[in-house]
Amino acid sequence: MEHITLLLGIVIITALVFDFTNGFHDTANAMATTISTGALKPKTAVAMSAVLNLVGAFMSVEVAKTISKGLVNEEGIQPEVIFAALVGAILWNLVTWLVGLPSSSSHALMGGLIGAAVASAGMGAVNGSVVVTKVLIPAVAAPLVAGAAAYLATKVTYKVGKGMGEKTSAKGYRAGQIASAGLVSLAHGTNDAQKTMGIITLALVAGGALAPGSNPPVWVIVSAGMAIAMGTYLGGWRIIRTMGSGLTDLQPQQGFAAQTSAASVILASSSLGFSLSTTHACSGAVMGSGLGRKGGVVRWSTASRMFIAWGLTLPAAALVAAGAELVMRTGDVGVAAVAVFLIGSCVAIWFISRRQVVDHTNVNEVSAADHEQAGVVTTAIAAVTVPPTVSALSAAGGTAAVTDEELRATIPAATAAATAPAAAV
Repeated sequence: MEHITLLLGIVIITALVFDFTNGFHDTANAMATTISTGALKPKTAVAMSAVLNLVGAFMSVEVAKTISKGLVNEEGIQPEVIFAALVGAILWNLVTWLVGLPSSSSHALMGGLIGAAVASAGMGAVNGSVVVTKVLIPAVAAPLVAGAAAYLATKVTYKVGKGMGEKTSAKGYRAGQIASAGLVSLAHGTNDAQKTMGIITLALVAGGALAPGSNPPVWVIVSAGMAIAMGTYLGGWRIIRTMGSGLTDLQPQQGFAAQTSAASVILASSSLGFSLSTTHACSGAVMGSGLGRKGGVVRWSTASRMFIAWGLTLPAAALVAAGAELVMRTGDVGVAAVAVFLIGSCVAIWFISRRQVVDHTNVNEVSAADHEQAGVVTTAIAAVTVPPTVSALSAAGGTAAVTDEELRATIPAATAAATAPAAAV
């Protein structure tokens, strides 16, 4: 193993901590829809995802090269800069996890790296063309492409399964959903685990333990894969709840379409070396599948909060990292102060999260805040909708008779719904 100094060792450990937070922060990308539709039990889903994340970490190093060789100039970058970048990324991951928002761990890491590099060596330390072509453009394109693909895939799946019974169709798509969830997990490992590999490799180069331009050593690949797998198994239940049922209500057909579309986008980007946000791709796919089902809706209040978090990720992580880098200029005392601040903040966030625990036992319970209230138009439409009993008889050809009891049971509900808009006004 390369010669590792104390500071470099701290940076490597911090990088693996980030990788761990990346794992539980992004578990929702692969397994939220599978859990929400009941295709897999929560603990089984995260265990499967963890194993496949580990396998995916060994499949490619293209994204790691983008981080370690392309995003910032290696010359003049010190280990302190990498440490500051990781501080910004970890804190943003934990804050967004606390509030249950699926933000991008990838962009948090890159934002932290950019902020720390600029604070240390100026704007010239960042390769602007790489940031635009391999970070910013994919950030915008990923949710749009994945969303459009999921929208069309959802339309196709419902059309193909139109002649099948509802139970048969749901059962078949649940099986397909498990396979597609595994593909997303594998794709996540090929993309996100490599980002930590790239950061550790960059730290080794900055510390003089590796020659510039080196690929990640085997021990870096193994440790990064293990860290993200362990984080994935822990399960980011708060974000799983938001992705699985906070954005839209998914059926197995939609879950299959969303996961297949997201996996295709992620794998394509990994092969091209794009440091894609898997969160953006998977969230876009979930929204696309929500819109693709007839009668499906997207909860735009939740989506709006998520979009705001996406926009804040890069600058917020960059500012925290820049501040940490400035503090560490004072020497060992500054490094120690930043380390204490990071540990204290992590502990504080953990204790705050214990006030309202979300885990595998209640992950599919959606709080009232996650539901948007129906407006006057929606209520009015519901008021004039044919009652279920009558609708069912019409579908059956009207051969059955409606009992007086059934009619009396439907009239009060319809009357109450019809008068609700007027009462609201």
